[in-house]
Amino acid sequence: MISIAIDGPAGSGKSTIAKRLASMLDYLYIDTGAMYRSATYSVLRANLPLSDEKAIVDLVSGLTIELVGSPEEQRVYIDGTEVTRDIRKDDVSSAVSEVSKFKEIRRIMVEKQQRIAKSHPVVMDGRDIGTQVLPEADFKFFLTASLEERARRRKKDFEALEESLDIKQIMDSISKRDEEDANREISPLKQAADAMLIDTTTKSVEEVLAVMLRIINKNEKKEFTS
Repeated sequence: MISIAIDGPAGSGKSTIAKRLASMLDYLYIDTGAMYRSATYSVLRANLPLSDEKAIVDLVSGLTIELVGSPEEQRVYIDGTEVTRDIRKDDVSSAVSEVSKFKEIRRIMVEKQQRIAKSHPVVMDGRDIGTQVLPEADFKFFLTASLEERARRRKKDFEALEESLDIKQIMDSISKRDEEDANREISPLKQAADAMLIDTTTKSVEEVLAVMLRIINKNEKKEFTS
């Protein structure tokens, strides 16, 4: 099964790009961030302390998280209840690094993600896909962008959810998460050695997709003819 790993920090464009790429290739799209956000949303709803690892693991291990629908209109369900919009709100964004840092939480999620990738061609995006989840992925990309541009994009996302946050507040939140993700002990955010780095700051979605498709099509053709 062909697998494509797309990693990068918040606001780098990886989810938007991954959805479009999966749709164009007719691959299954796996939003690993939505899975961790779903876990975090459930922890917050249960009012669990973010430091209580055992209680968090016990809760998350019993959750059924489903990603339903086409890549660009994918809906997220927890135990049968749709939470697509709820998991994108600021309270979840601010806490997701705290929940996802636990080794057992990551083991549970990675096991689910790897199981899916074994049975479908996938485009999977997240923060440790190329390094931990799919280290043997056929294609790996790492997206980045300036902090200012990432904050601008996230502000638009929050406005779509009817949340009003000023740009400074969003930049501070992103910076904090960048630091937490890059320095966590388990599966830190980093570019895989064999991943292609793409700075999306000044690039449109179409321009980024064009770069990716050139690489994918070139390598697939080489493998087919060899």
